[in-house]
Amino acid sequence: MRAAKEADMSFEDLEPRRVRGPLAELGREDLDLHSVEDCQERIAALEAEIVRTRAAMANKAERKSAADALFNFGG
Repeated sequence: MRAAKEADMSFEDLEPRRVRGPLAELGREDLDLHSVEDCQERIAALEAEIVRTRAAMANKAERKSAADALFNFGG
């Protein structure tokens, strides 16, 4: 089964996924233009987004585990 899955992969699947959109823009933004207070607000917003993203990941992992348990009942 694994060999069939690997055969379906292309070289593009092996390339790192390019960050697009707002995340890419954040990485290119000139922080010298922001005040200390602006940077503190930015950090707080980014930390809140990290918490939200981790919660979404945990939720997805829980749903996957539940589905795996449901469909792999025999081992």
